[in-house]
Amino acid sequence: MSDTHTGATAPDPEGSGKPAASDRPHTPIGRVVAASMLGTTVEWYDYFLYGVAAALVFPQVFFPGSDDATGLLLSLGTFAVGFIARPVGGLVFGHYGDKIGRKKLLVISLLMMGMATFAIGLLPGYATIGFAAPALLVLLRLIQGFALGGEWGGAVLIVSEHGKPEHRGFWASWPQAGAPGGQLLAQAMLAIMALVQPEEQFLAWGWRIPFLLSAVLVLIGLYVRLAVEESPVFREAQVKATARAAAGEKETMPIINVVRQYPREVLTAMGARFAENVSYYIFTIVIVTYLQQRFDMPSSFVLGAVLIGAAVHLVTIPMWGAVSDRVGRKPVYLFGAAGVGVWAFVFFFLVDTRNFALTAVAVTVGLVLHGAMYGPQAAFLSELFGTKVRYSGVSIGYQLASVFAGGLAPVIAVALLTATGSGYAIAAYIAASSVLTIIAVASYSETRTRLLDDDALQRN
Repeated sequence: MSDTHTGATAPDPEGSGKPAASDRPHTPIGRVVAASMLGTTVEWYDYFLYGVAAALVFPQVFFPGSDDATGLLLSLGTFAVGFIARPVGGLVFGHYGDKIGRKKLLVISLLMMGMATFAIGLLPGYATIGFAAPALLVLLRLIQGFALGGEWGGAVLIVSEHGKPEHRGFWASWPQAGAPGGQLLAQAMLAIMALVQPEEQFLAWGWRIPFLLSAVLVLIGLYVRLAVEESPVFREAQVKATARAAAGEKETMPIINVVRQYPREVLTAMGARFAENVSYYIFTIVIVTYLQQRFDMPSSFVLGAVLIGAAVHLVTIPMWGAVSDRVGRKPVYLFGAAGVGVWAFVFFFLVDTRNFALTAVAVTVGLVLHGAMYGPQAAFLSELFGTKVRYSGVSIGYQLASVFAGGLAPVIAVALLTATGSGYAIAAYIAASSVLTIIAVASYSETRTRLLDDDALQRN
């Protein structure tokens, strides 16, 4: 991975004698990808750790005294709270990321996420501090959501804006692979703790260890991320913005420009996210609840199946990104959206057998089809917006959809299961989400050949 970005020399508008933006050394694309993927892996580790713990542990630790269904819904409700904070994080991080750069904001988001996760590992339960326990849990979950709201946009943009345009889908898909990478780590840690400890010890203190270990991962992520140069595309846009400011032009806030110039693109990004987000959380988080609540299957059975699927998912995401460089973002994305809509029904048929091999197949195929959306997604969304509003644009579109899609998916799915007693009602929910995504992506033009330089996007 040694593809190094090179660009035309930009003038020094201030005559300072300092190197212009594009004269500065550019970090090799392989190092940029490694830093972005490692950082997103750490952040998603923290986030998925919470999601799995919310299904397996938190009802007993933070919501005891409730019946099983109520405690589970309350616990999953705290998981959904994090999604409410994500658009706020996207707005704040997007604004400053478009103003001062991608790299600084990526470091801040990583620190915030890591500290919140570490604090959850130290948080006393309801039996110790009463109602303060779930209240503090919600607060820390809000911090997690705020941090992740700013992480995704910066991580994928700093990769998308490095390297060669013809390989953008492939390179930008690697930070996306940080999601299953983080999930793999989180669920592996919880599965190990659940296997080596009796249930009572795991609920008493064993679940805390994976949360506390996130501090080590954050330090590693910071070390790698701090070594990366700022995006050359952003630096060149900053040079032009400085020249415009020197000429007396006033710069509008990025969020205002997004609303004025890119309303369709924001809606397209939100629609593209729907099936991807809903299917992912049902295939990886809701399945834990589904098998335990309906069939009383042990947590090790469920976590093992999801672990296999996540490992395959990790490998196939960059593959789909590379395919999108050859055939376009739309065909690959539409294949994935239609695929999860159909597979959802097969998924619950296989899971209902309570056979481990068939359950693993159900999760794995579901995640491979999900990857056909998730792989090209980073490049696709990056190609919707101009440089000086790109961080704000992708963050707003991505994170707003997260509230209504992934944030509500576990709650809606459990409510459907409680009301109908059937997984096929959840499958119909995924299929409806797929229809929305197909309409959003099919109605927009192909973006693969767009250049990301400054704001010179020729939109359709």
